[in-house]
Amino acid sequence: MPDIRLSQVSRVFGAFKAVDDITTVFAEGTVTCLLGPSGCGKTTLMRMIAGLETPSHGSIKFGDRDVTHLPPGKRDVAMVFQYPVMYRTLSVIENIELPLRRDRALSPAEVRRRADEVLEVLQLSAERHRHIGDLDVGTRQKVAVGRAIARQCDVILFDEPTTNVEVHAKLALIRAFKDFRARLRQTVIYVTHDQTEAMTLADQIALMQSGRISQCAPPHVMYDRPESRFGGWFLGNPGMNFLSPRSREGSMLRFDVLSNAIAVPAGADGELSLGIRPEHVDVLAEPADDAVAARILRSSITIGGQQLLSLLVGEARLKAKIPPCEPPADGKTVFIRCRLEHVVLFNDGLRLPAPVTRAA
Repeated sequence: MPDIRLSQVSRVFGAFKAVDDITTVFAEGTVTCLLGPSGCGKTTLMRMIAGLETPSHGSIKFGDRDVTHLPPGKRDVAMVFQYPVMYRTLSVIENIELPLRRDRALSPAEVRRRADEVLEVLQLSAERHRHIGDLDVGTRQKVAVGRAIARQCDVILFDEPTTNVEVHAKLALIRAFKDFRARLRQTVIYVTHDQTEAMTLADQIALMQSGRISQCAPPHVMYDRPESRFGGWFLGNPGMNFLSPRSREGSMLRFDVLSNAIAVPAGADGELSLGIRPEHVDVLAEPADDAVAARILRSSITIGGQQLLSLLVGEARLKAKIPPCEPPADGKTVFIRCRLEHVVLFNDGLRLPAPVTRAA
């Protein structure tokens, strides 16, 4: 399988720049999720990789092969859309085999072998002779996935394939995706606005903002060490807390949520802010080392039964996630601790690479 190399790729529609000067490499045999809010350029970027759009500037290569101006049929790309494109009068097996039969290099035996393998991997064997028109949307989408992977193309592109299916079907599709990935190591680009989907499926996430890739990294790196405040905000439910310093004294910064001052990293001469995720805020009933007093403004229950607390510490407001428990009373005083290993400092919205340390 080839890697996908983008060099200074841009796409302009009139005065609007949908994709803005992207240079990156998506490694061969990996799943890259293009993640971001609506209008960030992720679908336009995928369409250029597919050959459905031509870059206004820059080049696209599959390995060493320049495909920038090749039509989709000459790129060896398979694509799965939001809405499954199926032949409703044909059966499941016929839909999967149809594009394979057009390849004169494949014998009838090889066509059937590939189709049978896909049906097994996606757990569709029991549906092989059912007509597409008799299936629910989720199962049709599984068939669309099967038809794409059976072609064994260099690259498979997924354009938000779970957006229009019900929750149980969405989970089944995600399981099927992971099963086929375990057996068939094709290069995959997967467009989604669902961060949970991206964190579950991706080898790496390319987080997009305003036509650019703001960070491209494995999911755990993206979550724990976001390169920007945008990344910290977009990933997480809710996203990171961002707090401004209470004061700056020479090389020391003081924050309401920290019991001690922290050192100002060299070169940090812009607008500084502290980031910490709600699940990394320890909430204690009694005073403790490195803890500061906080008042509960409101408590609510999150998905999974966790408690989400809105807290006031001095003049700072932040959120904390705690395990399921009896809801703490609004107005109650508790004590919070933000451990420095989980704290990120941002300078003008960009993460400072140096670890956060106490001031001398």
